[in-house]
Amino acid sequence: MLHKTGIPTIEQVKDQFPEQSKLSKPKAIIECYEDIPCNPCETSCPFQAIIIGPDINQQPKVDFDKCTGCTICVTSCPGLAIIVAEVHHPHAIIKIPYEFLPRPQKGEVWHAVNRSGEIVGDANILQTLVSRRQDRTLLVSIQIDSSLVYEVITIRRKHA
Repeated sequence: MLHKTGIPTIEQVKDQFPEQSKLSKPKAIIECYEDIPCNPCETSCPFQAIIIGPDINQQPKVDFDKCTGCTICVTSCPGLAIIVAEVHHPHAIIKIPYEFLPRPQKGEVWHAVNRSGEIVGDANILQTLVSRRQDRTLLVSIQIDSSLVYEVITIRRKHA
C-alpha cells in the first residue's frame, strides 16, 4: 500500500509504536518507511534512544526503554516524520510538528486528521511551542480520544 499510495497501512504504523504499556509515558514514534540518507534524529537525541547505525541509509529505530519523549527529535526531523505519543485512557496526547498558517492556539479545538487526509475526530490544542532551532516548525500538543492514537498524524483548522 505504501509504495502505491504513499500511505502506510495500519499494521505498518503500529509496527513503529511500542507495546501499549510503554505508552503510559511519552515515546517518540518515527515513521520513516524508506531507506534514505538522513540522521538528524539520531544525532539530536540526548539519550541515544534513536539508532541508525553506521549506514546512514538505514531506517531509524527507537529504543523505547531509553526514550523519554523529550521531543528534540520531532523538531530536528527535516521530513516531519516523528511524533511523540502518550496514552492515558480515555485520552491520548500527541505532540506533532506543524508548519502551516494560521498557527493553532492553546484552547482551540481543531480536526484530528489521519494519514489519508480524512478527519477522524477532534484535537484539543493543549500547547504550542516554537523551537529555538526551528523557528518555522511549531510543536503542537494535542489531546485526542485514545482509540485514535494509531490514526491521527496531524490537525486541520475547523472553519467557523
